[in-house]
Amino acid sequence: MATTPNRPKIFITRQIPENGVKLLKEHFSVRINKEDRDLTQPELLKKLNGAFGVISMLSNKFDSELLSKLKSLKIISNFAVGFNNVDVKAATERGIAVTNTPDVLTDATADLAFGLLLAVARRIAEGDRLVRAGKFKGWSPMLMLGYDLVGKTIGIVGAGRIGAAVASRGKGFGMKIIYFSRRRNDEMEKLGGEFASLEQLLKQSNFISLNVPLNDATRNLIGKKEIAMMKPNAILINTARGEVVDENVLIAALKKKKITGAGLDVYVNEPKINPDFFKLDNVVLAPHLGSATFKTRAKMAELVARNAIAVLKGKRPPAVVNPEVLGRLSGKK
Repeated sequence: MATTPNRPKIFITRQIPENGVKLLKEHFSVRINKEDRDLTQPELLKKLNGAFGVISMLSNKFDSELLSKLKSLKIISNFAVGFNNVDVKAATERGIAVTNTPDVLTDATADLAFGLLLAVARRIAEGDRLVRAGKFKGWSPMLMLGYDLVGKTIGIVGAGRIGAAVASRGKGFGMKIIYFSRRRNDEMEKLGGEFASLEQLLKQSNFISLNVPLNDATRNLIGKKEIAMMKPNAILINTARGEVVDENVLIAALKKKKITGAGLDVYVNEPKINPDFFKLDNVVLAPHLGSATFKTRAKMAELVARNAIAVLKGKRPPAVVNPEVLGRLSGKK
């Protein structure tokens, strides 16, 4: 795509909804990676030569080495609520703003978490496979029995906006809500949620939903000790980040039926998935669909565009991860 002379250059690492592209083109010279794949680090470096901003995906790694070579870059506008793909400290040291897309994907992700919960509890994906294989021989009193939700306990790990939205859906299904977080949460309390330690939550919950960001404190938050605390009929749902769970421990627990099942939307080495998961009937695997609705992705596209526009116009963006750099950006050449 041809660039417009004398306008700041923005590069978009994957195709995003057109509303966001249109907004960016009103202010900048925009180029887009038209290939339906992630760029390699050398390709990313080449494409970002001379760029003032990048609309990045969670799969694009901006480490200190790459950032040190991007002399003109002023903003990394991440098309995600997470930003663990960016070395924020290194970006801040170089005066590069890092922004994300919180809030707009809350309901879509909570819906997906509950969809996975229902799919595992009622064995929907397993039933679909049975029907497609021609093995359904008619109704039977003992055919593919699953678990009720009403009256059961859902444990919410992480009491942010998404966690509260999952809890709200749990309340709608008549479930008891307990939650674990660094501190008590007013929204959770309004929903009738009970504050608990992680150990208490794991021991008491029939369903466990992980809704925490990935950081040093949450990496492998759910490991061997934690899974051993869960009920034998517990179902684990992860729409957070794959690294929050020790996948090898989870696979072993699912194989041995230490817990009943799991619903996963995220993985440690995404998009590569541990093939042992494919051999298990008691896990439902989704291809990172948390925010994948037309409305949500359009809102994300608008927000990443507005974040980039604001920063490059010397204004405060709607959602910034490292606000301390904003005062320095107006003088950066």
